[in-house]
Amino acid sequence: MAKIPTYFKDFLKDIRLTKNQISDLIKGHKTLCDRLNADEDLSDQIVSIFLQGSYRRATAVRPKDGKRSDVDVVVVTNLDKEQVTPKEAHDLFEPFLEKHYKGKYRVQGRSIGIELSYVDLDLVVTSAPSEIQKEMLQNNGVITNYNLEDLDNWIYKSEQFDSDSKPESLVYFEKFVQASWKTEPLFIANREANKWDPTNPLEQIQWTWDKNKSCNSHYVNVVKALKWWRRVSDLGGNYPKSYPLEHLIGVCCPDGIDSIASGVTETLETIVTDHPTKPVLPDHGVPEHDVFERLTEEEYETFYEKVKEAANLAREALDADSVNESATKWRELFGNKFPEPPKPAKTESSSFTERVNKTHIGGNRFA
Repeated sequence: MAKIPTYFKDFLKDIRLTKNQISDLIKGHKTLCDRLNADEDLSDQIVSIFLQGSYRRATAVRPKDGKRSDVDVVVVTNLDKEQVTPKEAHDLFEPFLEKHYKGKYRVQGRSIGIELSYVDLDLVVTSAPSEIQKEMLQNNGVITNYNLEDLDNWIYKSEQFDSDSKPESLVYFEKFVQASWKTEPLFIANREANKWDPTNPLEQIQWTWDKNKSCNSHYVNVVKALKWWRRVSDLGGNYPKSYPLEHLIGVCCPDGIDSIASGVTETLETIVTDHPTKPVLPDHGVPEHDVFERLTEEEYETFYEKVKEAANLAREALDADSVNESATKWRELFGNKFPEPPKPAKTESSSFTERVNKTHIGGNRFA
């Protein structure tokens, strides 16, 4: 098999967030956090502020066409969801936003978007958690700026590092986490639907960490690679969206993979064989929520056809007879961010036999 790890290393270097983008992201989050905690009207209402989303899970890819990086900031409040409506919760933040981000924010259905010159922030307001959850949500293991690739290990509760200094080593106590620090859903203010929606970002972070560990640290890179593939392929739209796609990849990526190339190939093939029709995908920590709920059958059908094509191409790349052939196939799949192989010298010693019989993956969708 042609796993060409150095090619994938260079590819990932070109599609992941740059150091400057990460610095801007953290700067935007920290400035927002400091301002919220210093605000006379809001500080008493705030329990915790922490990062969520693809940056925190280490599955983010570089924005396209010069767009800004974006980050989701969860603001956990002590607001009683039985007494306060989602609109009232968002309205509490309006004086603060007018003071610090006038002309730069917009109220959305489930969040408040803040557009800065260097980063986009999504401020997500949640209602009051239980007393047990409050303690966990205020822990440094939750409010740290570091993502999963920055940490050797991560747990909800860790007294071994502070939020601004990188830990050298953390001990992962799986049984302790499961027994003592089981998370509960938080409830997001959804003013569009006039209800509080359950979500569990900490469980999504923990699940991603566990999956990455079981995949020999290749999982988050498989996600980044396939997110990039979705971007460069003609899917006729942006569906499935970033997190639903990531969730499907997590369900289909086999444990124990030994390379990114194998992980990408086997994940695509598993989608083809196991999900010829739109699946129901229970969210981590909120099983009653189907992350594919908003995806239509037609959108999934379009996506599925593209996955079949990609699975065939990935298998050809993985099973190629030479590095040159393999890299050429991967470049066809991922676009020009994947390194171009050197042209082989025109000598007899550099020639190779081209494969005649090629592997094709097909689902039973139209059988």
